Amino acid sequence: MRKPIHKPKEVAEIVAIQALSFVAGDPERLGLFLAESGIGPETLRTAAADPHFLAHVLDFVLRDDATVKAFATASQLHPTNIAAARQALRDPDEERDVP
Repeated sequence: MRKPIHKPKEVAEIVAIQALSFVAGDPERLGLFLAESGIGPETLRTAAADPHFLAHVLDFVLRDDATVKAFATASQLHPTNIAAARQALRDPDEERDVP
């Protein structure tokens, strides 16, 4: 039986939704995320359908070593897989830090 083929962006969106669930599971972390993102808890579900929002979720998780390690443990993913998911959600118009 063949395994289903997933596109990198689809897999990245799944990882980002897992990250959002992880963030939402901690009231303090969720409060910080909501304050930074400028959205309210009532709009989280709608926002989760937006790939740009999902990229922001991964940015939030990845910027703090303790948070990315905790999410990696909780999701059973290696931190490099989380970073790769963020890269897959990169907007083609997004500036890159490559000279």
